[in-house]
Amino acid sequence: MTDVETLRRKLESLRDELSERRERIDAHGRDGVPADFAEQVTARENDDVVQSLKVQIDGELRQIGAALKRIEAGEYGRCTRCGEDIAPARLDVLPYAEHCTACAD
Repeated sequence: MTDVETLRRKLESLRDELSERRERIDAHGRDGVPADFAEQVTARENDDVVQSLKVQIDGELRQIGAALKRIEAGEYGRCTRCGEDIAPARLDVLPYAEHCTACAD
């Protein structure tokens, strides 16, 4: 079994990295609107991409938070659907996985 403490540190590091990225994205939104119409169009397209990134980051942060709560509760590493152990290799790749490979489909 993969060392839970190592995975906790990995989750906390990922959470911190994503939180910093989210803060940079939020700061990007405070830049204002360009005066040139063509630049405004480009800025709005960029805003759509930035909004999509925010949604993705927020989702990952929620998953990380849930994984950290499972660690605290002693439930980490077990599938939240079927209760079987999640393969250590899966947790190494996706430390906030909440489902085993059979239930992830």
